[in-house]
Amino acid sequence: MSLYAILALFHAGLGTLALATFWIAGLSRKGSPLHKGAGKLYLLAMAGLLAAALPMSLRIMASGRIVIGCFLLYLLVISVTAVWNSWRAIRDRRDWRGYTGPVYRGLMWLNLASGLGIAYVGLFEAKAMQLIITAFSGIGLAGFVGMWRFARRAPEDPRWWLREHLTAMLGNGVATHIAFLSIGLPRLFPELGGSSLQNIAWLGPLLVAFVAGAWLTRKYLPKRSPRVAGAVG
Repeated sequence: MSLYAILALFHAGLGTLALATFWIAGLSRKGSPLHKGAGKLYLLAMAGLLAAALPMSLRIMASGRIVIGCFLLYLLVISVTAVWNSWRAIRDRRDWRGYTGPVYRGLMWLNLASGLGIAYVGLFEAKAMQLIITAFSGIGLAGFVGMWRFARRAPEDPRWWLREHLTAMLGNGVATHIAFLSIGLPRLFPELGGSSLQNIAWLGPLLVAFVAGAWLTRKYLPKRSPRVAGAVG
């Protein structure tokens, strides 16, 4: 068995673990031992999965599939950003400066550079998946804008870490479900393959994440009235 095949199996196994633990953490009571334990296991699975994804992406590029290799490297950047932010938001919840430190700012600029780069690839180089590649470039660009704004000044809301954690975990959820729908599901059920499933697999999780983000914000981060906010402060 080749090294690439071994990495692919390792990647698939961790992807299955990530999908399972994502939903365990998502459906369990927030802050409970089950939620925390599943969340930690999810992030560990994602870290191993992304570590394996780097040599796999470079191998694809070396085989001559430059466009898809570039796209996979771009997905690696935005996925690493989501994993890092979701973890550090919890660890640094009382230290905004620590959270927005060198790694945060490095990832911020990497999102800008990779977002611009993959937009060019999608618009001018891709012969297939042009819509998907170009649309996904907006994630890195929007990520840069959001991170840049957040890093400019300390937030007034003490719950800033929860917002950052939820946003990053939604990004993680998008990556996890795209991998399952675009790679895992067609292998389990080959009859489901085709361009329609491909578009749903890549763009569907983005729509679901947008709706889920609005719902989670209303549930866990309701706007406080000025009187309540002042009393708390």
